[in-house]
Amino acid sequence: MSRTETVWIVDDDRSIRWVLEKALQQEGMNTQSFESADSLLGRLSRQQPDVIISDIRMPGASGLDLLAQIRELHPRLPVIIMTAHSDLDSAVASYQGGAFEYLPKPFDVDEAVSLVKRAFQHAQEQQGLEAPASQARTPEIIGEAPAMQEVFRAIGRLSHSNITVLINGESGTGKELVAHALHRHSPRAASPFIALNMAAIPKDLMESELFGHEKGAFTGAANQRRGRFEQADGGTLFLDEIGDMPADTQTRLLRVLADGEFYRVGGHTPVKVDVRIIAATHQNLENLVQAGKFREDLFHRLNVIRIHIPRMSDRREDIPALARHFLARAAQELAVEPKLLKGETEEYLKNLPWPGNVRQLENTCRWITVMASGREVHVDDLPPELLTQPQDAAPVTNWEQALRQWADQALARGQSGLLDSAVPAFERIMIETALKHTAGRRRDAAVLLGWGRNTLTRKIKELGMKVDGGDDDDSDDA
Repeated sequence: MSRTETVWIVDDDRSIRWVLEKALQQEGMNTQSFESADSLLGRLSRQQPDVIISDIRMPGASGLDLLAQIRELHPRLPVIIMTAHSDLDSAVASYQGGAFEYLPKPFDVDEAVSLVKRAFQHAQEQQGLEAPASQARTPEIIGEAPAMQEVFRAIGRLSHSNITVLINGESGTGKELVAHALHRHSPRAASPFIALNMAAIPKDLMESELFGHEKGAFTGAANQRRGRFEQADGGTLFLDEIGDMPADTQTRLLRVLADGEFYRVGGHTPVKVDVRIIAATHQNLENLVQAGKFREDLFHRLNVIRIHIPRMSDRREDIPALARHFLARAAQELAVEPKLLKGETEEYLKNLPWPGNVRQLENTCRWITVMASGREVHVDDLPPELLTQPQDAAPVTNWEQALRQWADQALARGQSGLLDSAVPAFERIMIETALKHTAGRRRDAAVLLGWGRNTLTRKIKELGMKVDGGDDDDSDDA
């Protein structure tokens, strides 16, 4: 940085302000802290910093209120919004309000410093965006796990875009829910959202379903019919399980994506449409391309932006909140009092494998609402299939007990310096596992670990680990 940059920090939590001040000052930046948005705005009328970091929920004016006023006064001033309330509405509202970045708490200090540096570098590119009116509603997607925060960020960043999106994730992870959120928070929100599951449509009816047909096009076609593309004109067409689309339909879809027009089955007049495509699959499309089962050119047309939805077992910390949400919804549907999970029941649910992902958890909560006898739900009140899970299929649930046993044995052998061996081993295992889950992508692995990518890279070097390069050349450290 060619000059000393100034960062203003506003948060009602003194410890957060202190940590950020010290970290930024160590990087040679000037800092000024404020307890409230109102006090910052008072100073802003006389001075202007280079970057503002603001909490989203504070006494008095909120971070979003502050963001809206800054957009009016200084539309090019980058604002980083941070919050401990990690939900989709917060992320989307931050991005749509014109925030430079959304930083969920607890955050890695290196990541926060990196975001501030990026804000400096891109300050000239920032454009003023009018903050939308706030909408009080239940969050449509629940999740505080790092992997879900990446999903929220992607939805927020795409909220002003009509770009094609490919969603991948196992069955039951909520791909259609994410597609709905992408549409709802897009410029096409007031237009139709049409969903179509490729796996649920017979092959011989696929083209008629997508593109419609003319009267007399085939036996039984007594009238002209508009297909899903025409129904979605001006809006979004969600093609679920795109990997099951037949080869000839793939060819027609590719032409629509390229030209924006098609012919109804049996028709001779081109039909032009303006449709945003969101596709989803639980399959590995790259493998289908290699096997000759999916067109490579269509894959590249669809794979513009990809969003990965994590498995339930990769976001276990979200299970209690999801269960409470589903229990409340089931109780509302059935007009009964909501069931309450005991603490030990929540822990038991967190440690189940959940092969059916969120959909299985939702169905379990419906079962509990109907079948559990009392209002408080004990482990014995759960569905029988969850209580008879084979022991070898259950995940290791008490690693703390195993660690305690190891420490006891090591001390009994007279070993000293336990932390010197245990901490590096623990970090090495966590890093290796995170990299395995992200196919070697360090930035994604750092998110899973709750670190910034610089921290992960430094740890790998400190531990002397031999790791493939992954995305190490990518300078974007958000």
